[in-house]
Amino acid sequence: MTSKVLVTGGAGYIGSVVAAHLIEAGRHVVVLDDLSTGHRQAVPEAAEFIEGRVQDAARVLDPTYDAVLHFAAYSQVGESVAHPEKYWRNNVGGTLDLLDAMRDAGVRTLVFSSTAATYGEPTRTPITETDPTVPTSPYGASKLAVDQMIGAECAAHGLAAVSLRYFNVAGAHGRYGERHDPESHLIPLVLRVALGARESISVYGDDYPTPDGTCVRDYIHVADLAEAHLLALDAALGGSVQRGEHLVCNLGNGNGFSVREVIDTVRKITGHPIPEAVAPRRAGDPAVLVASAERARTRLGWKPSRTDLASIVRDAWEFAKEHQP
Repeated sequence: MTSKVLVTGGAGYIGSVVAAHLIEAGRHVVVLDDLSTGHRQAVPEAAEFIEGRVQDAARVLDPTYDAVLHFAAYSQVGESVAHPEKYWRNNVGGTLDLLDAMRDAGVRTLVFSSTAATYGEPTRTPITETDPTVPTSPYGASKLAVDQMIGAECAAHGLAAVSLRYFNVAGAHGRYGERHDPESHLIPLVLRVALGARESISVYGDDYPTPDGTCVRDYIHVADLAEAHLLALDAALGGSVQRGEHLVCNLGNGNGFSVREVIDTVRKITGHPIPEAVAPRRAGDPAVLVASAERARTRLGWKPSRTDLASIVRDAWEFAKEHQP
């Protein structure tokens, strides 16, 4: 068991939940976050907090650290199209600075929160790690570039690293949950209708070749995702992911849920009617996006335990009632 880990982006949604799980597992957690998209109150009380960018890792890391878990990335697809330079500078340039700092400090273990957006529009589903990576946005391209950088760092300098690729994350872990501004994810947007913060939810296309005509997406409970990161850390520290190896694993819950299924589930959980409005399809929206997690199961021993949509929505709803406007 590692004694000390750095969590970059640990004040964000996923980073804060992973930080909380690390502390529950008995680890000494240091969070590095500039609070540009994260929230100070999301950092667990037991974590040491340092306000700063991922580019500041060199002033934080030293040989007492055993590993880094890296979440400090911008992640809005639309923004990345409008301002690609922001994504290259932070996601790619920031990670290069982080890798330099890790090398200089002798920290040789990394878990990277990647994305299934690296695949772009899939040629088949479920998506496996050997499928083509043809990202359709600067966001996805920046994450793929980081994965490639990490792979080269492993081969050249003996880093042991795991990249985890996934689609939609939802739910909450106690007081740690999703509070993006602006919000672009379906479940919290539908919950805002139930809270009275929105009048209706838009359904972008109802004529897809799916059972109910709406897009199907893979949702993972954020606590299951956090457990995958801890298992990846254990694998990289314990030697099943060896020095010089870069293991890439997709994560998914094994099932896809349609937009209408999500809306109907929110109606049942909240008791709110949730008015919906059908809008034209959005360019580049595939009908189905579901990832295969077979490699994560065999290499990391990961199997999600919160796979039903009702549990995911229920946890997100309890958090939203307390923390959303």
